[in-house]
Amino acid sequence: MRVTPEFVADLPKAELHVHHVGSASPRMVAELAARHPGRVPSDLDELRRFYEFRDFAHFIEVYLAVVDLVRTPEDIRYLTYEVAREMAEGQSLRYAELTCTPYTSVRPHDPEPGMAIEAYTEAIEDARVAAERDFGLVLRWIYDIPGEAGLPSADATLGFALDHAPDGLVGFGLGGPEVGVPRPQFQPHFDAARAAGLHSVPHAGETTGPETVWDALRLLGAERIGHGTSAAQDPALLAHLAETGVPLEVCPSSNIATRAVADLSEHPITAFRDAGVTVTVASDDPPMFGTTLNREYEVAAELLDLDTDGVADLARTAVRASFAEDAVKTRVLGEIDAYVADGTRPR
Repeated sequence: MRVTPEFVADLPKAELHVHHVGSASPRMVAELAARHPGRVPSDLDELRRFYEFRDFAHFIEVYLAVVDLVRTPEDIRYLTYEVAREMAEGQSLRYAELTCTPYTSVRPHDPEPGMAIEAYTEAIEDARVAAERDFGLVLRWIYDIPGEAGLPSADATLGFALDHAPDGLVGFGLGGPEVGVPRPQFQPHFDAARAAGLHSVPHAGETTGPETVWDALRLLGAERIGHGTSAAQDPALLAHLAETGVPLEVCPSSNIATRAVADLSEHPITAFRDAGVTVTVASDDPPMFGTTLNREYEVAAELLDLDTDGVADLARTAVRASFAEDAVKTRVLGEIDAYVADGTRPR
C-alpha cells in the first residue's frame, strides 16, 4: 500500500535520537526569547531566517544561542512539557528518548553558575510524569556530554548521571562537534556510566570519518550510534554493524541541513539497508531543520522505496532498539500491529 502523510502521522512511533533544547518549536523559542531578550529573535519570520545554517559549525553556534534561553527551572519544565505535547499530539509518539545536556543549563564552569542540578532534575522529571499522564507519552532521558566543552563537561555530566540521576535516565551520550574532539578521551567516563547500568549512545561519524565510529564502538562501548553517516565509506565497518546488530540513528534532514550530506539523493541510508545494518529513523533537532519525525519517515520511505508495511517495520525497529522496559515495548509494538491491521489509531 502506498505511504501517505496521513498513514505516517497516525502510525504509533518511538524516537531515539532527538535533542531536548533542539526540539523547541518556533512558538516555544519565541516564548523563551521574549522571556530572555537577546540575540535570538522572538519574531517568527526572523526566527526562520535565524535557522538557516551555513554549515555544521554555524548550526552549533545557533544551537547554543537557543540553549542560552533556557535559564531557569521554569524554562526547563515549560520546554520539556511542550516538547512532549507536540511529540504526542502531532506525531503519535508513544515513547521517546530525549537527549538532554544538563551541563549547558547548570554550567558549573561559569563564574555565575546556572540552576542547581537538583532543580534541573526536578523540572524534567515533573514534566516527564505529567507528559505520561496527560499525553500517554513515555519519556526517558539520555544525558550527553557537549564535546565542544571538553573534559570538564564530561566530568560534570558523569557526576550528574551518577550522583543526581533522574528516575527516567537510561543512557549516556556524547554530542556536539566531532572535528577536534577525539572520542578516546571520554573512554573513562563511558566506562563509569556503563558500570552504573547506563547505555552507551554517542554521536559518531556525522562530520568525521569511519574511524570515529570505530572509536565509539571499541572504546566507548556504543550500543547505538548517533548518525554514523560516514560508516558507509568503510565496508568492514558496515559488515561489523550488520553482524553485531548495533543500530544507527539516521537523521536524513539533519544531515542535509548541516551539510554532512550534500543532497538526499546521496544519503547513505540505502547503503546501510543494503548492507544489513539496523536502521532507525529520527529527527535530531526537528524545528531547527524544518522537519518532524513524521517527515523523516516520509523521506526514508521515499529513499528506501517502502510501502506501508515497510514503514511500519521502521517503527517496530525503533521500538526494539530502544531502552524501554519490556512492557512498554510490548504495548507499543501491539499498537503498531493493530494500526496496520485495521487502520485505526490506537488510544
